[in-house]
Amino acid sequence: MRRRWLLLVAVTVGAVLVDQVTKALVIAYLPLNAEWAPIPALSHLFAITHTTNTGAVFGIFPDAGAVFLVIALVVVGLIIYFYRSLPDGGWLIRVALGLQLAGALGNFIDRVRLGHVVDFIHVKFWPVFNVADSCIVIGVGVLVLALFLDERRERRQPDDDPTPPDKQPSTPEIE
Repeated sequence: MRRRWLLLVAVTVGAVLVDQVTKALVIAYLPLNAEWAPIPALSHLFAITHTTNTGAVFGIFPDAGAVFLVIALVVVGLIIYFYRSLPDGGWLIRVALGLQLAGALGNFIDRVRLGHVVDFIHVKFWPVFNVADSCIVIGVGVLVLALFLDERRERRQPDDDPTPPDKQPSTPEIE
């Protein structure tokens, strides 16, 4: 039982640490709304831009932070509830849920501690985001992949009865 939870805890704690450390570095070394291009030749495509977000993803629903605190708690509860019901194995689904849990917790910590979420990864054709946001998106992608692979694996497994339906013995009719 403990081993089942170890992967979830390891992925979640590791990803939350990366999220919080990167956000702390941005807060400490880059003023709000300032931009730093770590690779000057790619500055037209990518930069580190210190922004904050009180709303949801991409800044929608600004100043609705309290609502998103509740939503994050519900998501955390649902992930833990679902995780408990997983059969043994399925490590890919466990990683996916760990990433999603880390994303929810990383942004939850920001909202509680700072009153907003710190965003800083700026791919110029996309809204600014953070490691927690990435964990959620990657976690959903990994979950979809895991479910696809599981379904494909189930389709490849032969049925319990190898006799084709047209070769099944007939049952006598009772008159």
